[in-house]
Amino acid sequence: MSGIFVIAELDGAIGERIHAIQERFDPKLAAESPPHVTLIGSSGAGPIPVETPVELLRSAIEPVAAATPPLTLRFGLPMRFLQREIVVLPLDPHGPLRALHQRLKESGIPYAPARWPFTPHCTLSFYPTLSRETLKPLLALRESGIWTLRTLRVYLTREPQPPTLLFDAPLLG
Repeated sequence: MSGIFVIAELDGAIGERIHAIQERFDPKLAAESPPHVTLIGSSGAGPIPVETPVELLRSAIEPVAAATPPLTLRFGLPMRFLQREIVVLPLDPHGPLRALHQRLKESGIPYAPARWPFTPHCTLSFYPTLSRETLKPLLALRESGIWTLRTLRVYLTREPQPPTLLFDAPLLG
């Protein structure tokens, strides 16, 4: 899929643990990008058009990030995403994370319609067809660590090329 996405990459020990899970269950996903949560470009708001000027993105996203304090978040239990072959670690779609998502949606950036309601998550397995033998241990995983979302990252994606980082917007509020 091509478009511009606003994501939050998982860093530190929790990012390393989730990346190891991705490498075990979905090496292709693990090689494409670090573990992350998509805030604009997937659920709740579709991708931003690739022709959107970076200046417009900065003028809309940076003030939202600057007014938002870092968010302390905890993942829920792994689940299959929308009855598909995708397994994710969900985050609570309410509270401060939803408020951030909503402020980004209302910031003036254009975006495509979303295919699903806002369902924040980190994907553990996307590409492989999951057998019973791989699904069971994947769903049994637990991530009890706390993650602090400190920075929004804005990426341009033009598949099949690798994503290009356009800019970072730290949460400073």
